[in-house]
Amino acid sequence: MPQLYPLLLVPEFSPRPWGTLNLAPIYPNQQFTEKIGEAWLTGDECRVANGPLAGQKLGALAERYGRELVGEAAREPQRFPLLAKFLFPHDKLSVQVHPDDTCAQRVGLPWGKTECWYVLEAQPGAQVALGLKPGTSRAQLEEAIRENRAEDLLNWIEVHRGEMIYVDGGTVHAIAAGCILVETQQSSDTTYRLYDYGRPRPLHLERGLEAVKERTRAGKVQRPGNGQKGGQLIGSPFFVVDKVRPQQPDEFSTLEEPGVRSAHILVALEGCGVVEAAGTEPVAFARGDAVVVPASVGSYRVRPQWEVEVLRSRVPARPLPEPVTSL
Repeated sequence: MPQLYPLLLVPEFSPRPWGTLNLAPIYPNQQFTEKIGEAWLTGDECRVANGPLAGQKLGALAERYGRELVGEAAREPQRFPLLAKFLFPHDKLSVQVHPDDTCAQRVGLPWGKTECWYVLEAQPGAQVALGLKPGTSRAQLEEAIRENRAEDLLNWIEVHRGEMIYVDGGTVHAIAAGCILVETQQSSDTTYRLYDYGRPRPLHLERGLEAVKERTRAGKVQRPGNGQKGGQLIGSPFFVVDKVRPQQPDEFSTLEEPGVRSAHILVALEGCGVVEAAGTEPVAFARGDAVVVPASVGSYRVRPQWEVEVLRSRVPARPLPEPVTSL
């Protein structure tokens, strides 16, 4: 098999009724004839753009290379553990919920879906909904869904550029227009749609309501300093995400602790840079691109070309506590 190396991935653009035809400022040169809501960066169907593995799908490579790609920190040896994507809401997303691991496994799924959103852009007044208003029960939510007033029972909060939002499994949530989010999540696409403002899409009330938690840990992640600065943005049981703004070549390692490696995901938010690792060809990437650094690569560096701002995501060597949040 060819040796693994940093993999530049081609995004997969996913149509959604709440999406937009214009994905600027992330992809200003892309033209679409249907509304795009999401750009998947590390999905199983995303293909490699560089080197000997060009054209291969990330999911197939995870099955082929196993721990050499995903690392020992990943819970499954032959499945890429994290999905990164851009979200482009031009209308309200449905009110939905994802199961946590326990709920997912009760219905035969391997794992649930806890996620986080980094607010890359936000117009004044942009909002997301996180969880139920205090005192709201699952039964009251079900009644409100049937009476077409479910959004009135949600915690709607304004979001601002640079904030990180934690959405643990079981949290009823929604996203309104006016922002661009970078999502990092467990590699699951299990979504139960609870309410869709009258749009003609099917709902998943039975399993969705079973997955709903009346109280969760969701909210804005509290961390010291200004959200525009670099450093760790979130640590959680499933992922760690930090922001890197190197002024000169910056060194990193996929070795999280002795004997435990993790694949790294690098998503360019601004500018452009180069990923360099010994014995491999340099990989240039720019805003909107994602590079997966396989666990077997070990040490690598990110070199800015003029300037670059990157989100770096990976699975922690051991599950971390849930982050401190507020609404």
